Amino acid sequence: MWIKTFLCLVVRMMMMMIVSAAEDVKNNLTGLIGGNVTFPDSVKEFGFFLKGRQNIGLVTKGKFEIAEDIYEKNLFWDRNSGLFTLTDLQKNNSGIYTIDSKKGDVLTLSYALTVYDWAPTPQVNSQNWSSDSCKLLCSVDKQVTLVWYRDQEILNQSSSELSLPVTVHKHNRHSDYKCVAANPADRKTLQVNLEESCGFIQSQNGNNPTRNYGIGIGVTAGFIVLILFCACLIKQKYVKKEKKTRQRQDQEEEVQYTSIQIQSSRQCEGEHLPEPSGSDLTTIYAKLDHPEPQRDPADS
Repeated sequence: MWIKTFLCLVVRMMMMMIVSAAEDVKNNLTGLIGGNVTFPDSVKEFGFFLKGRQNIGLVTKGKFEIAEDIYEKNLFWDRNSGLFTLTDLQKNNSGIYTIDSKKGDVLTLSYALTVYDWAPTPQVNSQNWSSDSCKLLCSVDKQVTLVWYRDQEILNQSSSELSLPVTVHKHNRHSDYKCVAANPADRKTLQVNLEESCGFIQSQNGNNPTRNYGIGIGVTAGFIVLILFCACLIKQKYVKKEKKTRQRQDQEEEVQYTSIQIQSSRQCEGEHLPEPSGSDLTTIYAKLDHPEPQRDPADS
């Protein structure tokens, strides 16, 4: 019994010595809520993994044991690489972690892990603009570091405000403007479309956008009127041509017909048929000759 107690005391003393030795060598690690983090130093044969002064994992004879039940589902050890990984990170996982390898690659190193929220996506609104300048406001709903960039140059930044302004001048209208919301573990960038956010940036000569818009509408309307005018001319020509064609067809179809009367004995009998009144047509007469039938010689 006393042997077991003695061993426990020795282990505790070793833990205290490990933490005291490691507190002077700290490396900063960052993680995101719901993400993973892998510690860069390994324990392959025999060693400990601690959070603060508490041993949460033990590697002995190539096997891994978790000392605290709360880490059963999110603390893992890779047998091949010897690296420790924490998964499904939460804010309470932030703290000082120590890796102590007692065999093989002997080392004792500590890491300060900080778990952050995901950086919010910034929103940019135009507050006011004129023909010479435009004021933009970048806003977020969580406290992060906000930075305004023009190309690669930092124009304005803040780590304590939820919104950050910037003024865009007309002579910089061709530059790239972007707002960045960042923390040590994540960053979100919003590229600003100056044509949409600042109305004075519509053309290289700085013309009024309302005027340009009106000119565009006028040109379009004029083009439509021209098309309609041409269509009317074409239609008018087609109608005239079709009308002439119909008149010509009507003239060709006006033909008068009359009957031809044949009188066989008019000259002999001296009959005179009345001429049709109101007609310029001439009656044509023809005499039909009927051949006499041939007699049979036997009859004569």
